[in-house]
Parts: sequence; structure tokens; C-alpha cells
Amino acid sequence: MSQIAAVASALPPRYYTQQEIFDELVKHWEGDLENPALLQRFHQRVGVDGRYFALPLEEYAGLERWGAFNAAWLRVAEELGEEAICRALETAGLGKEQIGALLTVTVTGVASPSLDAHLCNRMGLPADVRRTPIFGLGCVAGAAGLAQASDYVRAYPGKVAVLLSVELCSLTWQRRDFSVANFIATGLFGDGAAAVIVAGDQVKLPRPAGPAILATASNFYPNTEEAMGWDIGEEGFRIVLSPEVPAIIRKHLPEDLAAFLAANGLRRDEITSWVLHTGGPKVLEAMADGAGVTRAECALSWDSLRKVGNLSSASVLFVLEDTIRERRPAPGSYGILAAMGPGFCSQLVLLRW
Repeated sequence: MSQIAAVASALPPRYYTQQEIFDELVKHWEGDLENPALLQRFHQRVGVDGRYFALPLEEYAGLERWGAFNAAWLRVAEELGEEAICRALETAGLGKEQIGALLTVTVTGVASPSLDAHLCNRMGLPADVRRTPIFGLGCVAGAAGLAQASDYVRAYPGKVAVLLSVELCSLTWQRRDFSVANFIATGLFGDGAAAVIVAGDQVKLPRPAGPAILATASNFYPNTEEAMGWDIGEEGFRIVLSPEVPAIIRKHLPEDLAAFLAANGLRRDEITSWVLHTGGPKVLEAMADGAGVTRAECALSWDSLRKVGNLSSASVLFVLEDTIRERRPAPGSYGILAAMGPGFCSQLVLLRW
């Protein structure tokens, strides 16, 4: 068995309302944006009140090349990554010298050496730490990384793994893309980081822990790779977001969930808590429908979407942190953590509180 010892988030110091972000976009696109009302309509429909951004709004217009955006990504990712890991270790009552593995997930910037190597130097992490950088899984990566961290401590039950998600979506902004997908993205995605401490069952935890991870399941849907992801070119990451995504979720998630529960000897009515990725209103509604979950049962996901937007892979970890802190389920009860992302695919995690 593996145990979630702690979850901690970190956000940039700059918060902007949807109106402030919209005004800055209109100002930058002056003369090029044919219908500002259309952009504002998309911003108003994504269920987001405001978002945290890596940089001050006025600095984005001065970044002309992808390299400048990526350099800013690495600088801020190091800062937020360190903050999230330190908070998680403090919450768990563990020291950085106890970290056996560090998994980093992101889809908003690239570096070689990867972000985890930068953090090893910055934080003085153990020289023998097992580093696993994961790029390209997008919104599903928080849940997928949690599954891989669990696999590591199952193999090494006396070890501790750290999963770090850092997503700085604002630094992927495409200034020459006037597509509907980009309009939605400029209103939906925000910046943030989250770290999860996962401990093996031989690790003595000094403080009350989070839920146990009982099982995980990955599901890949063939020939759906055009549904979501990046179109990577000279100007960086251009959003790919098909309107078919909610239909794909409703088609596959019910069957995935039923098979997962059956494989673990559980019924649907035995699941009492849900940690769902905040992919946007249509995605979140589709996931809830597919899982047979009411809006009240996934209220923390809707709250997170409203407060910080979609943080890609970090989103589901933010909801997990809120669940532990604000609405911790009854001891011994079962929960499902779920996310979906590029592939197209899903990741399910069975929790016991």
C-alpha cells in the first residue's frame, strides 16, 4: 500500500480578474481582434473568476520569442516548485533528505537538464534521488504522476516519492492565434504548482496522513490524438482543443469506471468522494455525467475552477488538497481521483480515507 502523506500548492503572487485579463488582451490585439465581444463571451462562460499569472500582465507583450517565454517558465517553475515541495514536506513532517524519488510533470515548458535537476541543485536534494521528468501528458499528468509515484513506493516500501506538477499556462499564450480554441484557452487556463508526498507502508509518518492509494488504472483511446494537445511550432505551444472532447469523455468514462471498480471488488455506491480534474465547465460536466456524480458531490472541483482556473496537470492535485483540508471524507471510506488529457486518455486512482 502507498500513502499520501501531504499535498501542498504554490501560486504566483499576481492575481488578475477575468475582466483585467480580457482588457489586457484587447489592448494587445487592438486592430487585429475583429470581434472583442466574442472573446469576452468565451471568457464569461468558462466559470472562472480570475487567475494567478507567472508574470505581471504588462510584461507579456514584451516577450517576442518562444525562448523568452520558456526562460521565464524555467525561472518561475523553479521558484514555485521549491515552494510547493517545501510546504508539502513541512506538512508531512518529513525532511528533504528522505526523498527517494522526484517525479516532475509539466506541459507548459521544456528544459534539459530537466526541471527536477534544477531543483536538486537549488534545494540540495539527495544525490541518489531517482528523477523522472514527464512531459506531454497534459491535464491527465497529475493523476498519472500520482499513479507512478505510488508504483515506486510499492516497489520500495521504505521510501518516499515526491510528485511535483508545475504548469504556467499563461506562458504558452499565442498572440497571433485568433481561433476559438485559443480564445477559450486565454480565458480558462492559469498558473500554479502542487506537490504530493507519497510514502511506502514502511515509512513512519510523524503526522496524520492523507488517503491510501489502493489501485490505479490508465485507459488510452485509440485514434483520438487530435482531440487535445499542442501544435508545436516556431512560436511555441499552440492549443489544440476539439469540441468533441466532452463526447469522448461521456462515451468512455462510464465503462472505464465500471471496469475499474469491478476489478477492485467495489460497487459504485461504495464511492463516497470524488476528486475530478477541473477541465472547464463542459469537461467537468462530462466527467461528472460519466461518473454519475452530482454537482454537489464535485463542488470542490467547481470551486477550484472558479478560483484559479484550469491549471492543467496541477488542477486535480489542487482539488485533492482542498478535499483533505476542507472536506475530508470519513475514515475508511472510498474515493476516486480522476483526470483526462491528451492521448486521448483517462487516469483513475482509487483512494481509501
